[in-house]
Amino acid sequence: MNSKIKKIIKKKNKSKIVCLTAYSKNFAEEIDKYADIILVGDSLGSVLYNYHTTRKVTLNNMIQHSKSVKMGVKRSLMVVDMPYKTYRNKKEALKNSKKVISNTKCDAVKLEGGNKIKKIVEYLVKKKIPVMGHLGILPQSVRGTFKSKGKTENETFKLIRDAKILEEAGCFAIVLECVKSKTSKLITKNLKIPTIGIGSSVFCDGQVLVTDDLLGLNETNIRFVKKFINLKIFINKGLRKFKYEVLSKKYPSKKYSY
Repeated sequence: MNSKIKKIIKKKNKSKIVCLTAYSKNFAEEIDKYADIILVGDSLGSVLYNYHTTRKVTLNNMIQHSKSVKMGVKRSLMVVDMPYKTYRNKKEALKNSKKVISNTKCDAVKLEGGNKIKKIVEYLVKKKIPVMGHLGILPQSVRGTFKSKGKTENETFKLIRDAKILEEAGCFAIVLECVKSKTSKLITKNLKIPTIGIGSSVFCDGQVLVTDDLLGLNETNIRFVKKFINLKIFINKGLRKFKYEVLSKKYPSKKYSY
């Protein structure tokens, strides 16, 4: 097992895990200073391409952005989302996972689903492909409005069961997306591997957010997104100053000319 993955697993019940998304080298370089895990998420579909669903994201999209991200990663564990319809069966999953890892040099891949992908996860792990799981809201499967999970006894039972199935299949961690607090707490307590929450309470072993969201670069009203800073203010300030200096002929001065 990858030493970085071992380090993540050892954090369970000891210290919280910080996970953030990155889609390019420049962002990855800065995120790498603070995150334990850098996720190249298929969320890049909405963040960068204005897709209304992650289903439009292709394997090539993920590989190209991941290659850029890898150039900025030195210490974090790098995980890449396997996009929609790239792991429908064991052979397809292995072929595409190998393609992602060989092209991007990432540490692991992430798959959405529970019992449905049990055999696929087992097969990948057997073939030395590290896998992170993903339960709760599954963006690749959702049609229509996103609704939190774990509200009923039946949903809670299914989520706990699926989490145990993924753990037994060989996942080293599981993302819990928009899972009710009581349910995410139960899942986290029932697993030996870490849970990474997104809108799933402080009870998870770690937290993940889309970096562009927490920096205020995306306009979103999603409940779990906290804007920690509004970078647009600083971006606008720099752009305004550039425009002013160009129009007033202050830039470029001799210092910035050949």
